[in-house]
Amino acid sequence: MDKSLNYIHPDAKIGQDVIIEPFTFIDKDVVIGDGTWIGPNVTINSGARIGKNCKIYSGATISAVPQDLKFSGEVTTTEIGDGTVIREYVNISRGTSDRQVTKIGAKTLIMAYVHIAHDCIIGDNCILVNSVQVGGHVSIDDWAIIGGATAIHQFVKIGSHVMISGGSLVRKDVPPYVKAAREPLTYCGINSVGLRRRGFSNERINDIQEIYRSLYLSGKNNAEALENIETLIRSSEERDNITAFVRKSERGIMKGYGN
Repeated sequence: MDKSLNYIHPDAKIGQDVIIEPFTFIDKDVVIGDGTWIGPNVTINSGARIGKNCKIYSGATISAVPQDLKFSGEVTTTEIGDGTVIREYVNISRGTSDRQVTKIGAKTLIMAYVHIAHDCIIGDNCILVNSVQVGGHVSIDDWAIIGGATAIHQFVKIGSHVMISGGSLVRKDVPPYVKAAREPLTYCGINSVGLRRRGFSNERINDIQEIYRSLYLSGKNNAEALENIETLIRSSEERDNITAFVRKSERGIMKGYGN
């Protein structure tokens, strides 16, 4: 690492075996974990907390000043989990007074040209494909895959193990374990292929299918469907995750096909 070709603030905390390629800017109040690789022409602003063994490619901007007119310079952070990969020209804004942090989990892949706005919380093992645009205050749970060029409205919540088709406009909350596509965004079955890859048994997958048949295909409203689910379908982690997600949704969940 030739530090003469970079600007690294003397107060930045750089871990062991970190590689920083030429023409990169690292501000004060930055922490970079051991074994991380920072490519050329990367900008890492104050408040960045980057984990171990991450890879950040050229042109990326980490912990940018939020694009929020309410932001008044408060001290906030951006946290990047261990083993996460951030590809070319990704822009990640730091938090505001709302959550104080923008957080990306571990082993997540953020592909080129993705924008992640202030106060977003993104889980572990997620994939955001090229040019996904994530509005402020969005939550995306573990193992979600967001197709390329998808736009996600601010305050939306996306459940775990979800797969969203490329080019989608996400205006409503997307409950866990499902596939979503079409315009407007619509339930398209459960993400059974992804669930099998992650070790879900056929029995668990069948239970999830039954839950969503009741929620989306029974003709009942959400309150009636949830009561039916909790009466007829045995208790499980997946059942409880789904019913809690639907009850806590503030924007409302996306519709089923034909609803």
